[in-house]
Amino acid sequence: MATLLRIDSSSRLEGSFSRRFGDELATHLNTEHTIIRDLVKNPVPHIDVGAIAAFFSDLSGHGVTERMATALSDELLEEIMAADDIMITVPMYNFGIPSALKAWIDQIVRIGKTFDFDGQNFSGLLQNKRAFLVIAYGADGYTQGDFKMADFIEPYLSFVLNFIGITDITIVPIEGTTVGKEAEAEAHARAIIASVSPHNQDK
Repeated sequence: MATLLRIDSSSRLEGSFSRRFGDELATHLNTEHTIIRDLVKNPVPHIDVGAIAAFFSDLSGHGVTERMATALSDELLEEIMAADDIMITVPMYNFGIPSALKAWIDQIVRIGKTFDFDGQNFSGLLQNKRAFLVIAYGADGYTQGDFKMADFIEPYLSFVLNFIGITDITIVPIEGTTVGKEAEAEAHARAIIASVSPHNQDK
């Protein structure tokens, strides 16, 4: 049974392009079960000193304090490990991702859990998963154009996903949502979503 983990991060619960096209993409995926993690309705707190200390300590020595410090991270890790596909819907805020999404990333990028280090090389531990990034840009020219160098979302999220072992990544960009290019942006996004055909979804 295919499981989708959906991560929503737009502060707009209504009128959000990233959320709307996340809905459209979800209908094209062969998903029998969906885990929804809405980072605005249910914010993930930023990691604190206790969590950081526990992340980098020996699990065999964890007591009540350490287990409490990592409880939320462990819950979020269970979700991503259970998923076959991960979909992240994200708007660009001031050239980057919303802080709500960064807080989630900091909870799930954990040594010994989603990546490992042998003293010389890093290796991602999440294998055989796919990711879909639905990214909404207010301006135009981020995927190809004058603003490409200012796109810190797609390169960053792709790097993070690769770092934890997820290399099969599909990007669905929606550009120009605030400069009168909504129709063009929507047509382009729908063309990409339509290319996610059923035969590409077979496990």
